[in-house]
Amino acid sequence: MVERLKIIVAEDNLVQRLYLSKLIESLGYEAIPVDDGQAAIQELRRSRIQIVISDYQMPNMDGIQLTKAVRALDLDHYVYIIMITGSENDELRTEALDAGVDDFLNKTRSPVMLNARIRAATRLIQHADELAERTRILKETNDRIQEDLRAAAAAQRQLLPDFKEEMSGFDISSAFVPSSFVSGDMFGCFPLNEDTLGFYMIDVSGHGVHASLLSVALGYLITPEFFRTFALQDGQPFDPAALVANLNDRFYSSDNDEYFTMFCGVIDTASGDLTYCQAAYPSPYYVDDEGAVDMVGDGGFPVALLPSMTYENNSIHLAQGSTLVVCSDAVTEAENEKNAPFGLNRLKRMVGTMPYVGAKQMPETIVQSLTDWRGGNTLEDDLTVVALKRN
Repeated sequence: MVERLKIIVAEDNLVQRLYLSKLIESLGYEAIPVDDGQAAIQELRRSRIQIVISDYQMPNMDGIQLTKAVRALDLDHYVYIIMITGSENDELRTEALDAGVDDFLNKTRSPVMLNARIRAATRLIQHADELAERTRILKETNDRIQEDLRAAAAAQRQLLPDFKEEMSGFDISSAFVPSSFVSGDMFGCFPLNEDTLGFYMIDVSGHGVHASLLSVALGYLITPEFFRTFALQDGQPFDPAALVANLNDRFYSSDNDEYFTMFCGVIDTASGDLTYCQAAYPSPYYVDDEGAVDMVGDGGFPVALLPSMTYENNSIHLAQGSTLVVCSDAVTEAENEKNAPFGLNRLKRMVGTMPYVGAKQMPETIVQSLTDWRGGNTLEDDLTVVALKRN
């Protein structure tokens, strides 16, 4: 059996209240009569009634005051309010509409007009209920997605090293700040044998889940063994460019536009000589032990953007006490509230304070400076900073 629709009838005049209630009952609805606005509010608080028919003039709380009180209630459903008035005064109706009244009923209380008003109210309420249900489903779905993203971010961060250690004669430190739950950045550093140290930084184009999937795939692929296979050939010079070319061949596809930028290198830990390949990743900063700063590299071409690309090796000597600072482009492109970018020169001056700040603290110092620069606002791109100091 379908439950009849309940309607509150707020009318202080007993005769009029009984007449209107009988009229509502005759139309197949259930009337809940109350003698003033305060009683109507009490009824709404303890039930899920969604239609109120209220007289305009009532003691204690008139129709407009009742409407304002209903709109102030913290309900999880909409209440449709029909006001009974014999006045055609535009100012009165405007005041009622501003208070939140949905419709008006003339004092004549024609059964046909009353039924039309209630049916219109029912359609609106059904629509509001459907919309609320869709909103609830969307919220539950979004909550599950957010929970999954947080879990994915936690799993991804386990792949990213948090360097603050000594490795093969180098002090290595890092900082990582994703722009969202998951990131398109990936980096790593590891001994390749007793005499060499390999490292890489990757920034996948785009943001979010799509970019993170590619970055995770790269993180699983680029291992010390992968470095040794492609960048260290017996009796041959270090060849990180061959490693980058292999990645280009693996990940290029004419069916999509995914690509990434990269900086990778192999360090002879005894001599301090670094052989590197730059594939459109921002140029690192070389800082000597007195704070003099030079940029390393001249650009290069992204990986997986075009087939059969050729990449170049370059080299630089890392003197004792010097530091190589490698940053993703989130540093220089970060804008403040005036839309001014942090910029290359500001970053260069910052890394020039290396003799005072120290290599181990430099990544976090850069992160804090960007936080201050943006007034605490979240970065629009994934941020990675790695510092390698030769002891």
